[in-house]
Amino acid sequence: MVTMSDVARAAGVSTMTVSNVLNERRPVAPATRERVLASVESLGYEMNQTARNLRAGRTGTIALIVPSFFDYYSELADAVAREVEPRGSHLVLERTAATAEHEMASVSGARLQLYDGVIMSSVGLDREQLDRIRRPKPIVLLGERDVPERFDHVRLANEDGARMATAHMIERGSRRILALGATPGDGHAMTTDRRVGWEQALRDAGLPADERYVVPIGDYSFENARAAMLSIIDSGLPVDGVFAMTDVIAIAALGALHERGLRVPDDVQVAGFDDLKVGRFLPPALTSIDPGHEAVAREAVRLLHRRMDDPEVAAEHVSVPVTLSVRGTTR
Repeated sequence: MVTMSDVARAAGVSTMTVSNVLNERRPVAPATRERVLASVESLGYEMNQTARNLRAGRTGTIALIVPSFFDYYSELADAVAREVEPRGSHLVLERTAATAEHEMASVSGARLQLYDGVIMSSVGLDREQLDRIRRPKPIVLLGERDVPERFDHVRLANEDGARMATAHMIERGSRRILALGATPGDGHAMTTDRRVGWEQALRDAGLPADERYVVPIGDYSFENARAAMLSIIDSGLPVDGVFAMTDVIAIAALGALHERGLRVPDDVQVAGFDDLKVGRFLPPALTSIDPGHEAVAREAVRLLHRRMDDPEVAAEHVSVPVTLSVRGTTR
């Protein structure tokens, strides 16, 4: 079996230098690093990841805690897995059903001992409840909720995304645009931010943000979204655009519009939020806001490993930019 000492001899460096290169603990001169990596490859050296984790007091496991394994979260989980696996970690998923009780249980002291760190999309817990969480292990929070400063936090530019999608439909002729899945007044932080972006785009264009066009649907399911869209169509409220809070809602709206004989995008334009892969294969393909799954995963894993290496480092609050992916459901 090739050892670290063998690699060190071949590269003409100390075993400590080899360890620093492989574990990324300390900066190593680029030329030295390349020489070490070349020796690793030529000798076929493989680190014993289990032994490495034990020496570091780690389990080699990262937890991703999300409300569901559906739509946005499935693609986020895939992106996080791609980030942690090259670092020698395994990803474990936990589902909370968006309840405060399950979220709190997932980050209890006993549960946290199973993991090296946790990335959690918090929906049920408010700021006060989050502040009661103790951190025996690193925790990175995802989502739009206001979180205590001491937590590392990654959020999306939801307001910007909603404004971009709505403005895009306005520029292409829509004047009566639904905010499908939004809630009047203060609701969930994500839908509140996205509703604000919808309102801003309308006001920027000199159009009213009519509350009749703010359409809550309750649980974000295909069934509820379809029923809400059918109800709006049947009510006679004039609609020539739909900004859906998520792609699931947008896809259900497309089905409802088709059922009632309305053409997309000729009669009604539709834009979603999440840029799910399935939306790209619809006839017509869905215009949507790309939330940057890869960027969210990359930032969350970076913050987690940063805190694993230094538990006392100052917390970071990161906002990931979003982009508009224009396809066939808008003109």
